[in-house]
Amino acid sequence: MSQDRFVTRHIGPRNHEIAEMLEAIGVSSMEELLEQTVPSNIRLKQPLKLNEGLSERKYFRRILELASKNKVFNTYIGMGYYDTITPAVILRNVLESPAWYTSYTPYQAEISQGRLEALLNFQTMVSSLTGMKIANASLLDESTAAAEAMVMMANLRSRQMVKANVNTVLVDEKMWPQTHDVLRTRALPLGFELKIQPKDSFEFDETVFGVIVQYPDSNGEITDYAELVEKAHEKEIKVAVAADLLSLAILTPPGEWGADIVFGSTQRFGVPMGYGGPHAAFFAAREEYKRHLPGRIIGITKDIHGKRALRMALQTREQHIKREKATSNICTAQALLAIMAGFFGVYHGPEGVVAIAQRIHNIAAFLAVEIEKLGYKQLNTNFFDTIRIELPKHVKREDIEWLSLDLEMNFRYFENGNVGISIDETTNPQDIAWIIEVFAKAANKKFQVAMEYPKGFAVDAKFARTSEFMTEEVFNKYRSETEMLRYINRLAHKDISLTQSMISLGSCTMKLNAATEMLPLSWIEFNGLHPFIPKNQARGYQEMMEELRRDLAEITGMADVSLMPNSGAAGEYAGLMVIQEYHKSRGDDQRDVVLIPASAHGTNPASAVMAGMKVVVVACDERGNVDMADLRAKAELHRDRLSSFMVTYPSTHGVFEASIIEMCEVIHDNGGQVYMDGANMNAQVGLTNPRMIGADVCHLNLHKTFAIPHGGGGPGVGPIGVASHLVDFLPSHPVINNGHIGITAVSAAPWGSASVLPITYGYIKMMGAEGLTEATKVAILNANYIAGALKDNYGVLYTGENGRVAHELILECRHLKASSGITEEDIAKRLMDYGFHAPTLSFPVHGTLMIEPTESESKAELDRFISALNSIYEEVKEVESGSVDKDDNVLKNAPHTAESICANEWTHAYAREKAAYPLDWVRENKYWVPVGRVDNAWGDRNLICICGSPEEYEAFK
Repeated sequence: MSQDRFVTRHIGPRNHEIAEMLEAIGVSSMEELLEQTVPSNIRLKQPLKLNEGLSERKYFRRILELASKNKVFNTYIGMGYYDTITPAVILRNVLESPAWYTSYTPYQAEISQGRLEALLNFQTMVSSLTGMKIANASLLDESTAAAEAMVMMANLRSRQMVKANVNTVLVDEKMWPQTHDVLRTRALPLGFELKIQPKDSFEFDETVFGVIVQYPDSNGEITDYAELVEKAHEKEIKVAVAADLLSLAILTPPGEWGADIVFGSTQRFGVPMGYGGPHAAFFAAREEYKRHLPGRIIGITKDIHGKRALRMALQTREQHIKREKATSNICTAQALLAIMAGFFGVYHGPEGVVAIAQRIHNIAAFLAVEIEKLGYKQLNTNFFDTIRIELPKHVKREDIEWLSLDLEMNFRYFENGNVGISIDETTNPQDIAWIIEVFAKAANKKFQVAMEYPKGFAVDAKFARTSEFMTEEVFNKYRSETEMLRYINRLAHKDISLTQSMISLGSCTMKLNAATEMLPLSWIEFNGLHPFIPKNQARGYQEMMEELRRDLAEITGMADVSLMPNSGAAGEYAGLMVIQEYHKSRGDDQRDVVLIPASAHGTNPASAVMAGMKVVVVACDERGNVDMADLRAKAELHRDRLSSFMVTYPSTHGVFEASIIEMCEVIHDNGGQVYMDGANMNAQVGLTNPRMIGADVCHLNLHKTFAIPHGGGGPGVGPIGVASHLVDFLPSHPVINNGHIGITAVSAAPWGSASVLPITYGYIKMMGAEGLTEATKVAILNANYIAGALKDNYGVLYTGENGRVAHELILECRHLKASSGITEEDIAKRLMDYGFHAPTLSFPVHGTLMIEPTESESKAELDRFISALNSIYEEVKEVESGSVDKDDNVLKNAPHTAESICANEWTHAYAREKAAYPLDWVRENKYWVPVGRVDNAWGDRNLICICGSPEEYEAFK
């Protein structure tokens, strides 16, 4: 391997180790392994048409060149995006720390206590600021959160309302246009009637189940909604409020005037604009609606020793997938960004957040006064950060625009010629002077501004917040950078991330997120841009995204790609909506049936239902493959209504199914389209592609295959690639032309989570065609190496026709439970004592462990993982033979904390050393779990979802 090739840094095994691994699994070459693994009829005949991989140094020069083409102006557009100051201690120790950005979704609580606490802080902060009793641990963005609120209100309808088909949602016209667009997209397939109109004309008749308003509204005006809420509640109509979270530090929170749901973005809490994302949406509600909340909720429970512990609670989507009965397909959220926002609240505390909010309001109010002195009219009576200026007849919008651009400023321009100015945390006295200079010059007036922050302005008393918030200790303790640094790192040390060991979760592709790929995220040229600025200020972004679209199209074999979907599940939904729009364009409005294999990930049927489709499940045979006879029969049965077939390839069972082309032909012969779930694209790149197998649409999880990190459960990015006949239906955007003219928007920003796209761009550019293909081959090799080493003890549940797995494998554990009583969960928990994150537990088959090693893991790390699982197998055999107690053993009591190992009293029959150091190499880098096995049942019975609550202290007495 050449040392100046990035691929040699990305791929774990060295050439001589690859040869040893091939020999161990019984093949003479990589090509022989591929021949036994990937069906020959889907293999690409030519290499990918991508440039040769760049060295890290050359790539760094290229990304610097692109960054220089982005122009960072002072932007006062607002519309849900505002400049903010990310405290350096958070930027350096969270966003730039692999301990935070390489951790996985906290499904395994014992090794996730740090990120769980950070997310609990986030929930507590949101609950406190909104005045609501319960909040989740973030959603994707504000606009999709609005859609989740709409669906949740529909689910809260009484039986009588459902029976009467009450299906109307009233939406205030003064909401962000991108929110209106996403609501239109989501309402249509669900049969909701969306009435977007002035709130003063709302009619609360018997057809209405929900109301959505914005606070402050899209003009910047603060409105008293108390009377509206009261009237709505009289008719059993729920009210959801899109709120500016920062404004709630000085404005009466919606929870205090009766709102049922409060949602919005936490971007202003130290998360850069990033040309549109990723940003963590917040979602809070009344406590009685807690079992209807979408996404994740972090709750407090006890561990096996009675010690306080955290876990994910009420997992309506993730841990307890409802499949086609789900009301949301939320899987990935924006955990890393929520963690940053939560730390922003911890660092500043309530007094700091109030100071920031008050300073913003002071500047906006001062500008309103000063600009009116120049002959303009300020239209907002009550406002937080936004003023709306009506121009005098002798001043044209063009005058304001060219003068502001000359001073490198962006304002918002309304259709009627009004100018909007939204102040943010970064605005300083010099900025104030420049803003006033623009309006003075346009009006041909002289001006003079004192160079200091304005003071003494207050919101109207009837809107002013009087209640305390963020009173919990965590928000009132860490003010110095030293203390904040220690707190952040104390939490990080509680977790397992890729900084400690491999994370073997199947279908999750926890590969290297290379430092060179990550560096541009901190550059202001990428993270300091507003998504609605003129495109000529974002030429670097536009050039990068155009290249990325072309590269992803080449990799997938598709004609074009939309970068808008900001999660894998959002990509599923977008792809299905594109298919449905295509059918409608052909007059096939009746095509609403989607065939989905029983093995599919739960988001597939959930996304299909959200797209207004009827799910028909296709059986799998005894080898785990799609039952072709059942597929053919159901496709033919529903041929007049067949919309599509959702298939994951390689399958969720970790196998390249040989009949994939035949499956696609069956669907096409019956008038349907093929949607390929790209969750397992890591096994395809360079060897085959979705179009080659016959797919018409595919989504790509950039946070899996293409190196964007998981960040504790997000950011996710799920772009979709489509064949040529579907290009005209890719999602558009209502504010900025994103190059597509199809369905209405599926996310708030024109290009989704744009600021993390440089990671994937860098990954592809540095790997090049040869490197990407090599990575795929090694991913397949690593999986088969593990399968070969563990199959005798555990058994591999599913393999292909030649006994090979794809890039992941399912270990059989059910026979061990039958012979010893040891479950797959016991094995997963015991792995923590060896310093490893558990594999995917009981998915897609109950009683199994799903493992994906990725190409980034070295042979040495694979061997450690194998030795750990084989050692655990021997521990299981001890239970099976009766040589150790069936209840009091290292597996049933795992994981073991340092506190329990060091306790004065040791009541177990096995030695402390066996519990703590089961193999010699564990001593070298011992990871100590912070809590013992968590008690999920206790947490279910005692649902506590904010930190430091009276209920928490009472429960732990």
